[in-house]
Amino acid sequence: MGNAGLQKMDITTLKGVLADLRDELIPSRFEKALQPEPSTLHIGFRTLKGLLWIELSWNADSARLVQISSPSNIGSESTLAKQIQHGLKKMALIEIKQEGFERVVEFGLAIRPGQGLQKLLVLELMGRHSNLLLIDENKRVITLGRQVRTHQSRLRPISTGDLYILPPPLNGVKPSSKEPYEKWKERLCILPISLKKALLETYQGISPSLALQLAHEETEKAHNILAVPVQELTENNWKSLYKNWCTWLISLEEEELFVSFKGPTPFRLWGERSISSNSSKETSIVLGKYYQNYISKQKISELEKEIKNKLLKFKALENKLLEKQKLLIKKIPENKLLQRRADDILSLASPKKEEIEEAQSLYKKAKKLRRSESVLKERVKYHKERITFILESESFLENLMTNALENEEQRLQRMHELIDELDDYLIPLRQKKHNKISRKKKTPLPFQIETPNGLVIQVGRNHRQNEWISFKKARDGDLWFHAQECPGSHVVLKSSEGLPEDADIQLAADFAAHFSRAKGNKRVPVIMAPTENLQRIKGALPGTVRHSQGKICWGEPSKALKNLFISASKA
Repeated sequence: MGNAGLQKMDITTLKGVLADLRDELIPSRFEKALQPEPSTLHIGFRTLKGLLWIELSWNADSARLVQISSPSNIGSESTLAKQIQHGLKKMALIEIKQEGFERVVEFGLAIRPGQGLQKLLVLELMGRHSNLLLIDENKRVITLGRQVRTHQSRLRPISTGDLYILPPPLNGVKPSSKEPYEKWKERLCILPISLKKALLETYQGISPSLALQLAHEETEKAHNILAVPVQELTENNWKSLYKNWCTWLISLEEEELFVSFKGPTPFRLWGERSISSNSSKETSIVLGKYYQNYISKQKISELEKEIKNKLLKFKALENKLLEKQKLLIKKIPENKLLQRRADDILSLASPKKEEIEEAQSLYKKAKKLRRSESVLKERVKYHKERITFILESESFLENLMTNALENEEQRLQRMHELIDELDDYLIPLRQKKHNKISRKKKTPLPFQIETPNGLVIQVGRNHRQNEWISFKKARDGDLWFHAQECPGSHVVLKSSEGLPEDADIQLAADFAAHFSRAKGNKRVPVIMAPTENLQRIKGALPGTVRHSQGKICWGEPSKALKNLFISASKA
């Protein structure tokens, strides 16, 4: 399988998805519209089998139309989602139309099946010119994904209320399986250019990914063949290419399109069907998962960089402020020296007015230094707590990126929760006032696993989860675990629900060791204490605790990792 980044939706992919969706969606009734991102819309249609969701995206880098599983209810309050919801309320989807090799899809809707079209939902998949439009029966634009002003496109500006006109027609010749070999070869050989350029510039519907698929099964050979000037291709090259060309066109004409993950690109939709599991007829849902996984991984990579940059910035600031307070503490003994200097001045036989004023100033500085000691020590403690908070955040991120407990969607959610915590607790209050966004706090969902004896172990994977399992959900009899003197997760063994055995306690200690910055060690010292002996420190950041009557046990991160793999395989 080729691995050249995201494979964009070309006409072949689009036709495969549409063949799938027509069978599933016609007829159906519009039910729900969500806009989770600025350039993406999720639409739910009620079919005889249940609610089916499709994703329409006009994002320049990943424009697509695919089927998706039920999404989270994010984006229902966006202006576009509300307009689509109002405009298509209780309407039936009666046709899905796409002409030739144009990447323009029209969803036709009416009050009920059998009546004339009253609304069109149009998705234009044209790279950076992609768009989504809702059109009335008079071809007027009701709403659209993005307004196109005259300075953005002199050829086709479009806004709400404008008369909808189709995009300019494609350049090039429409491919046909009936075109003779000699005529087809002659068209491609008109100009002395590479085969790739000849295919892209001569015929409609040819994308870079399709060109690779037509050239050869192997990625490197496909790239090499496409780079060869058309005059230098051998007759065998031409005949092999023409054979693939005809196979592709017949697959399009007969709508025999299925997803296969073999070939020079991440996937393809034409060719001979494989009996193996590498091909699937459920084109729309399989491609929906492909795009969702790729885009989620891309978002995860971007968020990881964002979180790391935030943590570096916060840590540098806190270390700078901590060193400043420590420096001020070192200056405190100077108060005695300042006082002696002031005494010496006033001990003069006849001090001048300026000397008296200087002595008074020295007395004030000495007094200020004496009084500042307790304040400075509190500040040192404050900055140390914030640095610990940052180090724990680094540990949470590290575990999040390396464990196999969550899929991409869950990992994204955890990362957003971590960003929220950093913004809530590390950004100064004066900065929040200018850019305050109210977010509804969700119930924390810590990781849970059962011990061999049926007791539950809870693991906090961010600061709020640490706080939640250690205080709000802890009961008398529960045991708390944390790697000693090391940033990491709180782990709680719910021993209030049953008498723990040594194996239960050992497993909890192993998890505390694994979910810490010391997880690379073979053995890690872990503090174990009853949760009733934990004390929340007033004014401290969440997850900051003080404990008493704690014992030291030893955790082995490798054993926890083994149990995680067993748990993941069972799930």
